[in-house]
Amino acid sequence: MFLARVVGRVWATAKEPGLEGRKLLLLEPIGPDGKRRGRRLVAVDAVGAGAGEIVYWCRGRESTIPFLPDEVPTDASVVGIVDTISTVKR
Repeated sequence: MFLARVVGRVWATAKEPGLEGRKLLLLEPIGPDGKRRGRRLVAVDAVGAGAGEIVYWCRGRESTIPFLPDEVPTDASVVGIVDTISTVKR
């Protein structure tokens, strides 16, 4: 799983039927320090996340699991909303 900040939403009027009724979020990957890490991506929301929230997301085949038994054509899904992040200094 990976961390990201929700920086927007994506609307699509024409889409694969498996995405009907699903919220698409624009994510900006971040590290545990909150700094940007990587390129923005679109993910299907499985937990009701909103703008500005820090979330954790997964990719690949595992990103379809939160929607079972429905078949949702995605390779990235938001699967949790982060409350706090704490790290240990080394």
